[in-house]
Amino acid sequence: MPGYSINREDYLKRLRRIEGQARGLQRMIEDDKYCIDVLTQITSVTSALRSVGLGLLDEHIRHCVMDAASSDSDHGDAKITEAVGAIERLLRA
Repeated sequence: MPGYSINREDYLKRLRRIEGQARGLQRMIEDDKYCIDVLTQITSVTSALRSVGLGLLDEHIRHCVMDAASSDSDHGDAKITEAVGAIERLLRA
């Protein structure tokens, strides 16, 4: 079971809100809105996505990585390596 299962509905709600923000960006471009306003909205969407990603990462570490580390050190090491890779990808985004 994924670590985020407990908060699944919260994540879905947040992602739907982000989807609405992205559609709003499309409308802003269609309506030739001021560039700075569009960039501000892009920053907001990016921040919201990063927040969801960090929440998922936190739950992954607390659930999946901890379970793997407590059951089998090799499996735990693999999960830690996987989590570090996810952190690296989030930082590059």
